[in-house]
Amino acid sequence: MVTLPQFLETADQILQTLNIGLLIQSMTDPMILKFNSLLTEAERELLDGLDSPVKIQDFLDQTEYSADSFNRSALRVLRDRIAHCLDGALFAAAILRRNGYPAMILDMLPEPGLDDDHVLTIYRQGDGYGAIAKSNFVGLRFREAVYRTPRELVMSYFESFFNVDGRKTLRAFTRIINLKAYDRSEWIWSDQGVDRIEKRLYGLKRIPLFDDKIAASLAPVDALTYQAGMLVVNYAGLYQPKREQNK
Repeated sequence: MVTLPQFLETADQILQTLNIGLLIQSMTDPMILKFNSLLTEAERELLDGLDSPVKIQDFLDQTEYSADSFNRSALRVLRDRIAHCLDGALFAAAILRRNGYPAMILDMLPEPGLDDDHVLTIYRQGDGYGAIAKSNFVGLRFREAVYRTPRELVMSYFESFFNVDGRKTLRAFTRIINLKAYDRSEWIWSDQGVDRIEKRLYGLKRIPLFDDKIAASLAPVDALTYQAGMLVVNYAGLYQPKREQNK
């Protein structure tokens, strides 16, 4: 009969083996090899410390939220310490890939004209889906990998996905895309490569979360959730909804 200490020791050995395998995989990845060659010693040391999804999230939380529309590569985010949601998602994806994981993202989509979209970096642990994200809103950031499907993960953001008018605006999402397909654009260190990925995201099919009848019946976000979500907001970076002109 296997004792608890023996079981834990075996489990730890398995995890260490998996982590070593991931590191070996990243060491032979041409994109990561090129990325590492562009880094200073101090930058490499910093990124070596970002060895888990939550540590990557912590780094993004310490960066300034960008109020402009300029797209920054992962390398520029590292050096400028500023990012909006797409910049942050691609930075997180690049560092996950540096750690041996797939670089995967999806886009959460609002009702058109009411809000910004929001890009998530997707990571998996076991059978679960989790997310890393840079956001102007407190509730639209990290998720543990406890969600069984991408839709379930996306729905975990629903109550916190609201605009400046307090309207809940999340309506759809896209399929997950693996950024390895865009390596020719050199997206990890090329700002223009990020532009190409943004264009691709806008061309993906919307996967609706519910129908228009449900959307029309939604209550506004409550005052406490609104205040909490806006706790660290950069007001210059807030999306301004399109409002009908009075006739």
